[in-house]
Amino acid sequence: MATLLYRLGRGSLRRRRLVAAIWLVVLVGLGLAAATLRGPTASNFTMPGTGSQRALDLLAEQFPTASGATGTIAVKAPTAGQLGTPQGQAMVTEITQEAATLPGVVGAVDPFQVGAVSPDGRYALVQVQFAGRADDVTDGQRAAYEKVGARAEAQGWQVAPGGEVLNAEPEVGSTEALGVAVAAIVLVVTFGSLVAAGMTMLNALIGVGVGMAGLFALSDVVELTSTAPILALMLGLAVGIDYSLFITSRYRQNMLDGLPPDEAVGRAVGTAGSAVAFAGATVVIALAGLAVVGIPFLTVMGLAAAGTVTVAVLVAITLQPALLGFAGRRVLPRKLRAAVGAPAATPAPDAGAVPAEDRSGFGFRWARTVIRFRVPVILVGLLGLGLLALPAPDMRLSLPDAGAAPVESPARVSNDLITEGFGPGFTGRLAVVIAGDNPQATSAAVPQVTALIQRTDNVLAVAPPQLSPDGRTALLGVVPKTGPTDAATETLVNDIRDAVGGIRGADVLLTGATAIGIDVSAKLSDALPVYLLLVVGLSVLLLMLVFRSLLVPVKAAAGFLLTVAATFGITVAVFQQGHLADLVGLDTPAPLISFLPILLIGILFGLAMDYEVFLVSRMREDFVHGDSARQATINGMGHGARVVTAAALIMISVFGGFVFLDDPVIKSMGFALAVGVAIDAFVVRMTIVPAVMSLLGERAWWLPRWLHRALPNVDIEGEGLRAHLAERTPTPV
Repeated sequence: MATLLYRLGRGSLRRRRLVAAIWLVVLVGLGLAAATLRGPTASNFTMPGTGSQRALDLLAEQFPTASGATGTIAVKAPTAGQLGTPQGQAMVTEITQEAATLPGVVGAVDPFQVGAVSPDGRYALVQVQFAGRADDVTDGQRAAYEKVGARAEAQGWQVAPGGEVLNAEPEVGSTEALGVAVAAIVLVVTFGSLVAAGMTMLNALIGVGVGMAGLFALSDVVELTSTAPILALMLGLAVGIDYSLFITSRYRQNMLDGLPPDEAVGRAVGTAGSAVAFAGATVVIALAGLAVVGIPFLTVMGLAAAGTVTVAVLVAITLQPALLGFAGRRVLPRKLRAAVGAPAATPAPDAGAVPAEDRSGFGFRWARTVIRFRVPVILVGLLGLGLLALPAPDMRLSLPDAGAAPVESPARVSNDLITEGFGPGFTGRLAVVIAGDNPQATSAAVPQVTALIQRTDNVLAVAPPQLSPDGRTALLGVVPKTGPTDAATETLVNDIRDAVGGIRGADVLLTGATAIGIDVSAKLSDALPVYLLLVVGLSVLLLMLVFRSLLVPVKAAAGFLLTVAATFGITVAVFQQGHLADLVGLDTPAPLISFLPILLIGILFGLAMDYEVFLVSRMREDFVHGDSARQATINGMGHGARVVTAAALIMISVFGGFVFLDDPVIKSMGFALAVGVAIDAFVVRMTIVPAVMSLLGERAWWLPRWLHRALPNVDIEGEGLRAHLAERTPTPV
């Protein structure tokens, strides 16, 4: 592996103009394809096999005119009782007629005809039906909808359009650019060279551009959820910068050791590039493994992000060497360029060795301190992470609703006005679908179902049934007393399903935001053990190949579990319980999005293994080349601490940039990933790992002989590369 990548790195540098041209052509070609073939993103979540999805499918089939996006316009009169006056009724009728004539709208329901008026005569709800799904509503149609009732507002009325039609794709803007800017500053500080920092950032941005362009080029044939491109961008940026950083860092070290540029880049790609390839493989495995969950939108999210990570690896091991060739010695700070001088005629005796005077750096000092106090360090680390994880068992999951949207957003204003006038249950009404074998069976089941639901606790009202044209399907609207994310509403959904489960002659299905959230959570809970077994199992095997050890992969997986537990605890404390919520711009605490835990587990596992591979591969490299287990641990930390610190800060900056988005789902994802990376890099990998490695000593690298013979040798530590180079020159590597 190392020898193959060594040749690839040298070849990319020597043919750098061709390599750069190829990637430029790929970027431009995919960019043009994305511009011409890009399809719309979807905000709907489909979950085959669940009761709520079957109900939605029946509604789309039997009530086609009502299968499009819906909107609810909340109207508040200046004074109580005003809706009972002729003038008040005329104003509401005017708003209804205005909504009915909007582009894309097939009809609007007069609240006086359906009783959607509050008892105090001050609030009314106008139901608006669009022809297409929320994803099909254009920006122009959405803007026109938001302007309904302008004349009424000029007279002191409050008109607040809301509903699923306002669901729009999150916009990526200046806040994420701030994270990239911080990452650039970290690169400049780390390298001490604008050329090295700029080249590394350019390489990562090209990789992200190629990955995102390819993703959007496929969006016409693959339905992307609105969060899939955001996740792909988030991960593509983070790992792209990190992977380029590691290769550039090793290249600079090789240059300082006196190697000519082509040899320096070849060995950098052969060693650090091997770590990049295997680290990227763990991320891809974790993300692609989301397909086992069986939820289409989650599968697409995982594969989209895995694709951008794959591109980031390919760009790092091909385009990065080419850019290094263009940069030459300018990747070094000015004060070190003269020291390098002309390239040495022969390589240094040990390109991986660090001069004794360099062993006083922070990484070496930190490693010696951790090893000296290894038992207290391990105990304090475990105790601290355990305390951070305490809120995790209280985690509640649901789908997001308008009640968690930013306070001043149109969706939130409408939601709050509906809650104020009618109660929280009107913001998350449930739908009961009754499907009989024939019209008679449906007609007989409707009154039974209605009676059972009315006797269920926490039900505020049951709307009169609506029948499909063939009379075989009926729709009942159910209004809870509590909001859609309230635990009492979840209990109500389960109680209704239990109550109507024994109806004969008809299938009774329940859907709505709360029901869908329950079904998503249940399906994810069932899939989680299989997912963990697949992802962790495959990754442990991969790490066993890399490190030729049994205990190191197990230790890596155990450290990951600590990271996940602490990350869940902090995320629950902030986003669900509201502690320090103002610091992340969160207006209203709410349950976490249903798919966040499994998504976070997949992504964090891959990223955690990144730092494990980068740090421990150097420990393995020095141990194989003759250092004691203790010294190899110190060397691995000494070589890697500065770079891993920079890489972690870059990832935290990129993920942290997404915390400032208004969308609560993206905000929680960015926060959880930033916190998870911080915990894993600084607490687990750079503190607990060297303490445990020193405690294990040589046993850390033990592998049964039969297993050693059975496993293929991937040569991540470059032993095969050293032998290959020794054949070319009498001077050892």
